[in-house]
Amino acid sequence: MADFLPAQPKAQRAFLIGVQTPEMPDGEGDELLAELTELVENLSLSIVRSVSVRLRAPSPALFLGKGKSEELAQMAKEDGADVIVFDSALSPAQQRNWEELAGMAVIDRQEVILEVFADRAHTREAVLQVALARMEYSLPRLTRAWTHLSRQRGKGAMGGEGETQLEQDRRVVRNRIAHLKEEIAQVVRQRGVQRTRRVRVPLPTASIVGYTNAGKSSLLNRLTGSTVLAEDKLFATLDPTTRQLVLPGNQKLLLTDTVGFIRRLPHGLVEAFKATLEEVLVADFLIHVVDLTSPHFEKHRATTLAVMAELGAGDKPVVNVFNKVDLADAVEVRTARQAVPDALFVSARTGKGIDALVERCREMIAGSFGTVELLIPHSRYDLVAKLHALGHVQEQEHREEGVRVTGRFPASQAGLLEPFVVRAPRARRKVRA
Repeated sequence: MADFLPAQPKAQRAFLIGVQTPEMPDGEGDELLAELTELVENLSLSIVRSVSVRLRAPSPALFLGKGKSEELAQMAKEDGADVIVFDSALSPAQQRNWEELAGMAVIDRQEVILEVFADRAHTREAVLQVALARMEYSLPRLTRAWTHLSRQRGKGAMGGEGETQLEQDRRVVRNRIAHLKEEIAQVVRQRGVQRTRRVRVPLPTASIVGYTNAGKSSLLNRLTGSTVLAEDKLFATLDPTTRQLVLPGNQKLLLTDTVGFIRRLPHGLVEAFKATLEEVLVADFLIHVVDLTSPHFEKHRATTLAVMAELGAGDKPVVNVFNKVDLADAVEVRTARQAVPDALFVSARTGKGIDALVERCREMIAGSFGTVELLIPHSRYDLVAKLHALGHVQEQEHREEGVRVTGRFPASQAGLLEPFVVRAPRARRKVRA
């Protein structure tokens, strides 16, 4: 929370409340509550109890009915909790009413995710994005932090009643939001410059996407030999990391690891992290990683695809990858294969299936470029080396008059290659992933 708000004692013991509504499939409330449990544990809070409540319709005042709310508040007190955590989103009024009823802090899933993100943010961009999301979340909730809301401050010799402390705080928050947006815009411009530099030597690109903790960073490390942070916890990585993968034939591919998604991801965070997720929009194709061992993998896939569609990347070619095959049983593999017939099954930990994934990436690149035959003079061996780096060289033959090269290369290189073309590109074939 903002540093101008009064310091609050750090919560230690959490009482969790999940909700099952008639619109939700049976058991989904319990699944989401289990996910909330893991999120809360990432904040180093001990959980005194988790309760799932069936709700026919939300109450404007307390979200739950008055009687059930009083019962749960009393239960939380008896358990020695110092914070109540709702799996559903609470309005600012509902939050205030619950805190008055329970006599302790009350937060919702959105605030928990914001706190987890804040704990994981390290680079300037991630810190700014999290700060913006937290400010926008806190603005309508400022009254929770003040007990002196009626205090007035004059505005100089002209007199007048002046602003209330709350009005001043809202103005400060709005100013900070505007300042953060300016800083983020600057970071976006810097990222654009970096991307432009990469495009000058145009390499194909792919973004690794998926549900949080599916093993995206581990897969990037396995493919590229890098050492990106990869931990068995939610949102271990917030910042996009790009590494180079060298494919067969010396073809190079830039791989970018992105932040993971989660059900009920706060919309403010999706908006705030648009700059971080821009790498998805400019990628030639996506590698969608799914945790094969999760019993909810189909919902995880649906969540990721929904966010991709919201970002405008819903029509990107996709390579579907089920990770952690070394930990899965035959039933899990069979179920996943039936759900996604074209998927690859890999283990980022052991390396199983990685060769097949590398070959699929090579096919994705080759399928997107046209085939062309070139005759390069012996004096331009630098161009031959560049072709190996930029595209997929299928054949290379040294002749008296030069080097004959057949392969697929980016359309952006047409001007460079045109003087050496022997045979024009064939029509591109569309590759389905």
